[in-house]
Amino acid sequence: MEYARYDSPTSHALEDVIGGLEGGLATVFSSGMAAANAALDLVPMGAVVVAPSAAYTGVAIRLRELEGIGRIQLRVVEVDDTAAVIAACAGAKLLWLESPTNPMMQVADLPTCIAAAHANGALVLVDNTFATPVLQQPIALGADIVMHSVTKALSGHSDLLLGALIATDPELSEQIRNRRVLMGALPSAFDCYLALRGIRTLAVRIEKAQATAQLITDLLNQHPAVCRVRYPGSGTMAAIEITSGAEAADAVCSGTRLWAYATSLGGVESLLERRRRWPLESETVPLNLIRLSFGIENADDLWRDLKQALDSVVPQ
Repeated sequence: MEYARYDSPTSHALEDVIGGLEGGLATVFSSGMAAANAALDLVPMGAVVVAPSAAYTGVAIRLRELEGIGRIQLRVVEVDDTAAVIAACAGAKLLWLESPTNPMMQVADLPTCIAAAHANGALVLVDNTFATPVLQQPIALGADIVMHSVTKALSGHSDLLLGALIATDPELSEQIRNRRVLMGALPSAFDCYLALRGIRTLAVRIEKAQATAQLITDLLNQHPAVCRVRYPGSGTMAAIEITSGAEAADAVCSGTRLWAYATSLGGVESLLERRRRWPLESETVPLNLIRLSFGIENADDLWRDLKQALDSVVPQ
C-alpha cells in the first residue's frame, strides 16, 4: 500500500471475496453511487447509453443529468421487452441493466440482451444488487461489469455504505480502480470489515428471505386490497400495487409494526415503502406501488402484520 486513498489491506480482502462470488476482479467503493459514477466515467463523451425506464433512483437521476449536459445520449427501454433492448443497442457504447429492476421487478433476458450489445460493440453492466451472486451471476452470462450496492443484501445488516464493480478484463478493472483513486472513493477499512462479516451469512439470509417472499407473495395474490403482485418467483424483493390508490398505499406502509417503513433494502429486517413518495422517482412507477424487502423474521409474523395493514384499506 503506497497511499491511503489508493487501497487498504481490508479493502483487498473484501475485493477477493466479492470477486470470487461474481467470478471477476472486484473494486470496492465508498457507496453504490460512487461505483455507478465510476462506471459512467468509462463512457466516451456523447456516447449512447441504454438504460431501464425504472432503475435505482440515484442512477436514473444521474443518467438524466448527464444527458441534460450533453455528456451522454440516453435511450430508455423496458428491460423485459427484449426486442426493444436489442433495437436500442444499435450504436450504443454501454448497456446498463438491472434484472430484476428496482422497483418494478422486470426481468431481462440477460444472455440475449448481452449478446446483442456485444454485437454492436457496447459494454454491458448489470446491477446485481437485487439478485446477488447467490441467485444470478451476470459475468457467467457474458456481462463485462457487475455492480453492487454492497450496502444492501451483500452486507445484509443496514449498517454500512459500500459499492462494488466487478470486471473480468484486467485492463478494464484497472481503469475502474483508477477512477476510484481519482474520485477519492475508497471505502473505510471498518465498513469493509463489516461487509466481510455480513457476507459470511449471505447464502442463509437469501435462502430464508426468499422462502418467506415466495410464501407471502402467494398470499398477497389473494388479498382484495392488492390489485397486482410483482414478483419474478425468486429473490427477496417484490412489489405490490394497492387497489384503492396512493393514499391507501401510504396507510398500509404506516400501519405495520414489524415491517419498517424505510427506504433501504436487502437487510435482515423487512422493509416496505411507497416509492412514489419521492418526487424524483420515475414517473413510470405506479403511484400505488409498494416495494417490499423481505428479511429473516418469522414468516407467519410478517404475514399477520402485513395482512392487518392491508385489511384496513380493503375497498368497501
